[in-house]
Amino acid sequence: MTTATLTSKGQVTIPATVRAALGVDAGDRIEFVETEPGRFEVIAATLPVTALKGLVAKPAKPVSVAAMNAAIRERARRGLRQ
Repeated sequence: MTTATLTSKGQVTIPATVRAALGVDAGDRIEFVETEPGRFEVIAATLPVTALKGLVAKPAKPVSVAAMNAAIRERARRGLRQ
């Protein structure tokens, strides 16, 4: 088990083995996510934009800008009546 010490300023030096496993370096961001009360996960928040590729599925049929604008207008029109 790897440990670290909290300074009086609330700072922690992340051990080299943990930094290597997370793939983070000086200046990179990390997130602390509470998984249950009192337990946190440390996650590297430095993914490149290319990591987003494939996150949203392509539509089955291409949609034109005109069709998108028409759908937005229709939804706005219906929203005003509700």
